[in-house]
Amino acid sequence: MEAWAVIVAAGRGTRIGGEPKQWRMVGGRTVLERAVEAFEDHPGIAGVVVVLHPDDAPLPGRRCVPGGATRALSVRAGLDALPETAEAVLVHDGARPLVSAELIARVIDGVRGAGAAAPALPVTDALWRGGAVVAEAVPRNDLWRAQTPQGFRLTLLRGGHAGADGTEADDVEVVRKAGAEVAIVPGDEENLKITHPEDFTRAEAVLRARAPGPDVRMGTGFDVHAFGGPGPVVLCGVEVEHPKGLKGHSDADVGLHTLADAIYGALAEGDIGRHFPPSDPRWKGEPSETFLSHAAGLARRRGYGISNLDLTLICEAPKIGPHAEAMRGQVARIAGLEVGRVSVKATTTERLGFAGRAEGIAAQAAATLVRA
Repeated sequence: MEAWAVIVAAGRGTRIGGEPKQWRMVGGRTVLERAVEAFEDHPGIAGVVVVLHPDDAPLPGRRCVPGGATRALSVRAGLDALPETAEAVLVHDGARPLVSAELIARVIDGVRGAGAAAPALPVTDALWRGGAVVAEAVPRNDLWRAQTPQGFRLTLLRGGHAGADGTEADDVEVVRKAGAEVAIVPGDEENLKITHPEDFTRAEAVLRARAPGPDVRMGTGFDVHAFGGPGPVVLCGVEVEHPKGLKGHSDADVGLHTLADAIYGALAEGDIGRHFPPSDPRWKGEPSETFLSHAAGLARRRGYGISNLDLTLICEAPKIGPHAEAMRGQVARIAGLEVGRVSVKATTTERLGFAGRAEGIAAQAAATLVRA
């Protein structure tokens, strides 16, 4: 059975106010990204269709379609985008970022056995009906709190929507109106729906509890630039008097280049050339501050803090020691760090090799990133 997922995220989330809730961050990722990735990473899901508000930009590399004015219309748009090979579909709310692999598997198994299945949790609290005062107690026997993903044989859900009037609360109601039965599978208390501001706090707590420990990454960088043209030389954003400058497509700041590459390496994001190709004339003469700032910003957007940056400049001249503190300060400013998290030092090659012959400057760096 080829199962696909349709993630519905076309709403505006007005109850929270401000930016739509699916685009807000939780644990260093947007709510929607977490929901989508849970299905992309699941071995039982062949593919994912994301239904977005028409004003929202598509997610890069994902199959996205614009939604409609109602949830039902958005679901139909997602169903229309499924390939012919799809046999089953799991419809999931994009505001539920913590759906587990185990829950997805339970729904898939339920669809395989019954044709339609949805997760739910039994109501355990006492229920009342009333306004300002309690009017009556409501029996809670056989009452359930519905969750998503709700799974169906594709032909069943398409047929249900063909005859629906759009007033249905969810897809379970759609297929039940068409005469089908829906099996209940055990839900998950952690599969919460982001509805109120305090739900973000709850979601962060769940993610912290799930995490085995801090996610620590380390990257290294190495770069070389030859001397050429008039001085001064620019190192770590500091102009240092020297008869010759360094050659390069940008301003050839070998220190900042190497630090940026170390951060990109820790993120598995290649090197500067991937993000700022030297074949692109836009970057000719570009201050290398741009590169380090971009790398540090990318780390933050991924939820990582930069624990430390350690740079070693390798050259016979110019002398780095008198400028090392100024260089530390510039690196800290560009990367948005405390100076105490930045190390800049220098060494020579005992007059061996190109650096020993004062033909250029090499640099190597290490970056440590931590996400709690």
